[in-house]
Amino acid sequence: MSNIKHVLFDLDGTLTDPFEGITNCLRYALEKLGRPCPTSSELSIYIGPPLRQNFAALLGSDDKSMVEHAVALYRERFSSLGLYENVVYPGVPSMLDELRSDSYNLYVATSKMRLFAEKILEHFRLSSYFAGIFGAEADGRFDNKADLLRDLLQTRSLQATETLMVGDRLHDVAAAKRNGVRAVGVSYGYGSAEELRAAGADVVCESPAAVVRAVRDFSVNVRVERWTNGSNETSGR
Repeated sequence: MSNIKHVLFDLDGTLTDPFEGITNCLRYALEKLGRPCPTSSELSIYIGPPLRQNFAALLGSDDKSMVEHAVALYRERFSSLGLYENVVYPGVPSMLDELRSDSYNLYVATSKMRLFAEKILEHFRLSSYFAGIFGAEADGRFDNKADLLRDLLQTRSLQATETLMVGDRLHDVAAAKRNGVRAVGVSYGYGSAEELRAAGADVVCESPAAVVRAVRDFSVNVRVERWTNGSNETSGR
């Protein structure tokens, strides 16, 4: 097992809580289209997956023109308002500071449009922690997170065995596994510990501080454990 040198972070549900911005923009698009809209709590399941996939589900249609229209309406509001309707999770700046101080190379890998991700990270003064920010493109390239991770690994010449993916949804874990990357799930975001373990997460963490401990454990090749608010429980490794 190789030591970990690179850590990839999801954005929504891992570094920031985007609930208000995403749900408001989903609602805005659906209302503009004259379609019924679920409640805010019901919309929370759409935080994490690619936007086009979400609208296909919400509209009950795979009609490309309709989905693209919905995406355009979403981005109309998101680009000016929704972009900043989120908050940084407590403990995230300290987590990033500790990992960078330990000389890990940090990257963002998000299904959100790369341009929006860059603006959000700059707004919250987090961008300086990262060696690169990777996200989806406006035309739909890299909507699939496995493709995004593959591009990141190739572009930056990262070895999969030296890389960890940290994310809160099954899509993050699945993308990591498809690229031979180990996965750390975070249960403080929008995916449950059960969802993350079922997807194959190597370890599940309940706080940013626990992520730091898990990354360090991987790096020294010691037993990986599931940390829970200061206590720990051996995982099924």
